[in-house]
Amino acid sequence: MNPDDYESLPTTSVAINMTAGAIAGVLEHIVMYPMDSVKTRMQSLSPATSKLNITATFQNMIRKEGIFRPIRGVTAVVAGAGPAHALYFGSYEMSKELMTKITKHNHINYMASGVIATLIHDAVSNPAEVIKQRMQMYNSPYKSVVACLRGVYQNEGLKAFYRSYSTQLVMNIPNQTIHFTTYEFFQNRLNHERKYNPPVHVVAGGAAGACAAAVTTPLDVVKTLLNTQETGLVRGMMEAIKQIYTMAGPLGFFKGLTARVLYSMPATAICWSTYEFFKFYLCGLDRDQYKSTITGKNALQPRKISNTDEAQLLHNAYVLPVSETTEETKSPKETAPQTTPPSLPAGPIKTVCELSTAVAAPTLNLTTRHTDVKSPFDRGFSST
Repeated sequence: MNPDDYESLPTTSVAINMTAGAIAGVLEHIVMYPMDSVKTRMQSLSPATSKLNITATFQNMIRKEGIFRPIRGVTAVVAGAGPAHALYFGSYEMSKELMTKITKHNHINYMASGVIATLIHDAVSNPAEVIKQRMQMYNSPYKSVVACLRGVYQNEGLKAFYRSYSTQLVMNIPNQTIHFTTYEFFQNRLNHERKYNPPVHVVAGGAAGACAAAVTTPLDVVKTLLNTQETGLVRGMMEAIKQIYTMAGPLGFFKGLTARVLYSMPATAICWSTYEFFKFYLCGLDRDQYKSTITGKNALQPRKISNTDEAQLLHNAYVLPVSETTEETKSPKETAPQTTPPSLPAGPIKTVCELSTAVAAPTLNLTTRHTDVKSPFDRGFSST
């Protein structure tokens, strides 16, 4: 392996990545859960809450349903976010490292790894998302997570927990590709060596969350309707789209946009900064030795070859190889003046026939007669 490859390898293991990811996911959802409840309420098609802004929605929840209403259902998120985010970050880091053997294009690597992480994450988190949003809705009949789980299963069966899975994938695949690409873009700009740098992690995480949330809000509104089923049985994504358009018009697909951005921006900043902190802490290395993820000249940032270097490579393409020891790595004794051997020609190596010491034969042309060619004996060939 090239020495640069050793420098590009991360200093964390899969177990550390998964542990840090689980802690980050749980902390993110606990801290931002009240805002998540407000976002879900604002995406609702219920006329009782459709015209309220962020502050009015939050105050209305507390005034009419109690002070603990904004955090009802948080235990479902804690139960789902831990394993989902552990697999999410673990699969992303592993995929990103493996993808360096397939492609040197950074953005393709980030997007492909993000898709893999999303497929695994959503398969684990979708049931918890259904329970959480059922309990967040206005006039929710469920008082606890267990009661909601039992009620949904008895009334709608197991498929109710994955009714929005395809919609969530349609939303989260572009969401996470934008998310990871934006985060890695800021990392490459501000923290190319992938050291532990809390301000960069916060800024990159917040920017990634805001961009991804703003672009994918319409699909998030569709997913919310499929999860909550507040207007009756809605069987699929196309039926949900038609219902939202009929009841709220084109602007209905952007319900809760501000709340979603205000939720996602700090949530992803908390998630990434917590994830990077615990990776650094659990690794047990100094800042100078720590590298959070794969990067470097021979990994995600391929070495650039200048025009001069390329011309030199072409010039020496067919010349005998020189010694691997360069002038910079030679010891003082080796750099002492020595008698240099005769230099080889700069062009391609000549063939064995061309290197013959015999006198060159006359050049043949179309007018050369057979009698003009010397006999084999005259050209130095043996008679035997």
